[in-house]
Amino acid sequence: MRSIIKKIYLGAAAILMLVLLLTSCSKILQETPRSIYTPAFFSTPAGVTGGITSLYANLRYIYGNGYYYNTGETGTDEVTYAQSADQNFLVMDLSGQGDISSQTSRSDVLWNNSFGAINTASGVIQNGSAAGVSQALVAEARFFRAFYYFQLVQTFGGVPLDWGSGILKFNTNPVTLSTRNTVPDVYTQAIFPDLDSAVNDLPTTPRVTGGVTQTVARFYLAKAYLTYAWWLLNPNNIPTYPAADRTDPDGQSSQYYFQQAYNLATTAINNPGPYGLMPTFYDLHNGANDYNKEEMLYADHTQLNQLSNGASLTYSNGGTEDNFAGWMMEWNYTVLRSSSSNSSWTPISSVQRASTQFLGRPYIRMCPTIGAIENTFADKTNDSRYDGTFATVLRGDWNLSGTGLTTVPTLYNANNLPVQSGDPIMTFLNEPNAAITYPISGAGNSNVGAGTLPGNSSWVVDPNGISRIVFPGLWKLGEYRTDNNGTLGQPNAASTRPFVIAYFSEFYFIGAEAAVMGATTQSGQAAYDLINVIRARAGMWDYDNNGDSTLVQDNSAAMTAATPTNITLDYLLSERSREYFGDGRRWLDLIRTQEWTNLASTYEICGSAYGDHTPQTITRTIQPYLYLRPIPIGQLNDMQISAADLAAYQNPTYQ
Repeated sequence: MRSIIKKIYLGAAAILMLVLLLTSCSKILQETPRSIYTPAFFSTPAGVTGGITSLYANLRYIYGNGYYYNTGETGTDEVTYAQSADQNFLVMDLSGQGDISSQTSRSDVLWNNSFGAINTASGVIQNGSAAGVSQALVAEARFFRAFYYFQLVQTFGGVPLDWGSGILKFNTNPVTLSTRNTVPDVYTQAIFPDLDSAVNDLPTTPRVTGGVTQTVARFYLAKAYLTYAWWLLNPNNIPTYPAADRTDPDGQSSQYYFQQAYNLATTAINNPGPYGLMPTFYDLHNGANDYNKEEMLYADHTQLNQLSNGASLTYSNGGTEDNFAGWMMEWNYTVLRSSSSNSSWTPISSVQRASTQFLGRPYIRMCPTIGAIENTFADKTNDSRYDGTFATVLRGDWNLSGTGLTTVPTLYNANNLPVQSGDPIMTFLNEPNAAITYPISGAGNSNVGAGTLPGNSSWVVDPNGISRIVFPGLWKLGEYRTDNNGTLGQPNAASTRPFVIAYFSEFYFIGAEAAVMGATTQSGQAAYDLINVIRARAGMWDYDNNGDSTLVQDNSAAMTAATPTNITLDYLLSERSREYFGDGRRWLDLIRTQEWTNLASTYEICGSAYGDHTPQTITRTIQPYLYLRPIPIGQLNDMQISAADLAAYQNPTYQ
């Protein structure tokens, strides 16, 4: 197992060259470089602490990585590939643009960056007590070992537990062989025991800002129970690998695990510790509120300095530690044009690239489906989540320093009407509008094929007119910086925001899903009750995001009144999409529930040319074997085993 072990050893020797100095009041990413890091360092409290801190830093190699982010969204009912997509994105759509294989799947990001962290965690677990650190500190390592195994088993099926030194032992001896354990092995020998210990030994309040706690461990234990329950149930006969009976080694049923998931979720809801729901969905995702009480686990970044950020603060090329996920679902709004003259069309760039939450760096690799815009977010009046997810109004910013246009007070836009900086230049409408006049052909004066409405100075596109090249961008993942100072800022830098991995709100969804699947519920915490907590919050407005104005409005009664009394799995998955759209988790939701084929086999989108507003229905071919991602080619190439054993190591049907 040379590839795995090599990475594991480097995880304890190279990845941990950054030892982070933590105190009770510090942020996670206060880093001091080290020139060397050896396994012997785990024998000291400083070494154990450095090892644990590296487990937090390692999250940056996975979460916020745009290519891995794509594997959680592209090919689902939420997202398809956009006009500038390369093969990293095209193949994930399963719509005839290439095949997912060991060479093309970008789930390799997860595989390549998990085993080193797992081995580091094992080193801390084995040596921590002897080094004189507290069980609470060791419990952080137990949490992360379980966390990484949980991500791996969901994605690849069974994975190795023994790297040459024994099951879950710290390994320092690279070998060239590997044996994959079964899915039940991974859950019952690694994930559940480590998380059980973490729940018992972690503190209720974080040791450091963003540090894991009892509640965070309880969250992942509940989610692991939920996922394993589905695996045991296997309602659509999806194959597993390595081959294993869908039976629990401890003799428990899927219903037992659904019940455990429900119990843990409601326990956390009733005893939240320092966590809770933000008052509005807008408040949750407004960059000014990052590190809020609802964000339980995140891959941290900062604009304080480059070392602590883990990436350049001025320019990024999409490096491994950068948070560049927000680029992927951003269209090239910079080609929008207004006119500097009201007598003849003299095109000028009115919306320029800026490091603000509505704009940022356009990569045009992914786009929302028409169904997501029209159906998932059907209620855009009462439900604030559409407004708090997408950037649907693009405003002029030519007055900002650096544009060369600061002395130009007025431009002329749709219908040749005047606009000032800050006015809407282009608007994605909430509903279809038959009164829109689109250009007869091509890009038109807007330069993006947008239409006009009588008396409206803003270019417009309606929901069924979005395309692979013009679509609402993701405001919720947008850049947020405080150092723009009236300029365009640093729009080519990766985001300095934390990439959120776990929200406290998901406890309500875990509990509701378990209840839908038959868990016995407590009074006032049935699936309907739990989901209505989320829906009531979604009905609370304190700001009209795309309208750029205060809006104090309580639509919670209308939202809860519209909730069906009989919560079904499909409704729950739709609600999950409204809450977590574009967060990089949709594929895992669909494969857990085995609803991927049912919900994502077809979708609608317009084409890849400016001015194309004709929806096309696209069919995906989602075969059962695709519910597991392929083992990466790098892993296969580095193992010195027979051809037959190598073929048997790969998930079936993949090449």
